[in-house]
Amino acid sequence: MKLDEIEAFVAVVRSESLSQAAERLELTQPAVTRRIQNFEESLGVELLDRNTKPMRTTPMGRAVYDQCRAIVREIDVLRQLVNDGAPLAGVLRLGVAQTVADIAMLDALQSLRHAHPELQARVSTGWGSPLLQKAEDGELDAAVVLLPANRALPETLAGESLGTLKLAVVAQKGLLKRRAHTLAECQAHGWVLNPDGCGFRAGLQHALAAQGHVLKLNLETLGTELQLGLVADGVGLGLVPQPLVAASAHAASLDIVHVSDFKPEIAVWIVRSRAIGKMESALAVLAQSIARSFRSARLARAA
Repeated sequence: MKLDEIEAFVAVVRSESLSQAAERLELTQPAVTRRIQNFEESLGVELLDRNTKPMRTTPMGRAVYDQCRAIVREIDVLRQLVNDGAPLAGVLRLGVAQTVADIAMLDALQSLRHAHPELQARVSTGWGSPLLQKAEDGELDAAVVLLPANRALPETLAGESLGTLKLAVVAQKGLLKRRAHTLAECQAHGWVLNPDGCGFRAGLQHALAAQGHVLKLNLETLGTELQLGLVADGVGLGLVPQPLVAASAHAASLDIVHVSDFKPEIAVWIVRSRAIGKMESALAVLAQSIARSFRSARLARAA
């Protein structure tokens, strides 16, 4: 077996597509197919179930993939070690929670370009759990995600907290009296929230369930600004990061609701492979900038 066969197998499993794997490896599709076939012949087992779409691993193929993934990670570290004296270059694959992108990523990416001008950041957004899985699988070099305080990281990943983010319950201006309300009182008006999979929504559902309530969802939609616009129109209550309320074009039409029995807060984490190697310095630049942005957002809110 050869290293290029192992890399081709890992690329196909990660992308679940021969064409996407070929594009990633800068090869033709037949060339990738030949490498996979040679790898299977050298091991004497079938690794991919070619009758499924998208293509899936066989049970043995999954076990082989887990070992190959570790090999590819170590080879990447070795390559970075050899090139240690050169300026940091190439592509940094970064996954970012949309809320973090809205608050902090513009400044963070500017800081990264200033510190490492030859490094290209390839950024994708998504929910926390899928981004963590992609980082664990090696599809991302790192992810900046929002996690509950008690969330444990997989053993293959390392991370650090960059600060906390307070969430605000928001309502159409004048809808609720200016006093403390209970979560049950808020629930009666219904909610405008992100689709299922959002950590904010999961935390609200958990708090409601602890009080014996089922989430009353009026509408689900992506995008904080759109949600705030719908809240301002009276569609329901929202749950969004406090810094984004003040920055919204709809701020004058919104009230932040004081909820006596619900104080939502979530932690901002940067998570990476334990074998990230030379990219560690780039992630340090991003982490410092993101932490600074969230500190500024908290101070602005306090003022």
